[in-house]
Amino acid sequence: MSIVGAPKRVQEISAEGEEPPPEFFVKKDTIFAGNLGSVSSIQIPIIDLNLLSLNPNSEAYKDEINKLLDTLSSCGVFQVIGHGMSSSYLEEIRNLIKKFFCLSIEEKQKYGRVADGYEGYGNDPIFVEGQVLDWCDRLLLTAYPQDQINLQFWPQNPPNFRNVFEEYCNKVIILTRTLLKIFARSQNLEDDAFSKEIGERTLVQARFNLYPKCPKPDKILGVKAHADASIITTLLQDKEVEGLQVLKYGKWYGVPTIPHALLINVGDQLEEGLVKWKVPPFRDLN
Repeated sequence: MSIVGAPKRVQEISAEGEEPPPEFFVKKDTIFAGNLGSVSSIQIPIIDLNLLSLNPNSEAYKDEINKLLDTLSSCGVFQVIGHGMSSSYLEEIRNLIKKFFCLSIEEKQKYGRVADGYEGYGNDPIFVEGQVLDWCDRLLLTAYPQDQINLQFWPQNPPNFRNVFEEYCNKVIILTRTLLKIFARSQNLEDDAFSKEIGERTLVQARFNLYPKCPKPDKILGVKAHADASIITTLLQDKEVEGLQVLKYGKWYGVPTIPHALLINVGDQLEEGLVKWKVPPFRDLN
């Protein structure tokens, strides 16, 4: 599959006040959720990991695990607290990536994605003519396994980026393994049932998205509708601007931001793994 050249950075187009090129405009056959103002908010369940570390026979544990199972069977998306990362630490992560995107184009381009690659700063790859592009610049980095890391794409500016990013990724990996253990217990499986299937060398990538001001918000999408192909996706939402939407029972809903929480989405790979284990799917996809 060939990859064609990338367009001008979205951040540049927005800053210069230019009219977005036609490749950014949503086509008639594209799933479109609409403006956030016209979309109802959904109450995403908040799961407290501290309660799920209690004695399984306790009422608090039973209530929390039942709440988790309810959301996994209906949507597969929930907010998690009690994850061990303070609000100030999460704010440090938000500020770190903001500082990166505020750098000059020339500085950011030092870590730019190459034409035939995925990692680095820039736009997503373009595979075919007429592909609808997302109104989004991103920084995509591999964080694990160690021998798959490409440090040439890891920014050296801001100066503390690499150390903070590595620490954050390690915390998210620990959180993911904790969730896999909880999922296994919820299905009366051994604690390591899912983690053994996944193995020790599962690819972990981090993606930081920037959505600049868009002059055509009713005709352009920040990110097109999609399902996560991952095992688990952990999302740190912007604290100031809400924009995430989820599709539930054929209707789009806006997801409110909880500053001290992390949003968890059960990915396609984990759902497929449940079939092998003959475990009922977490989500009702009808």
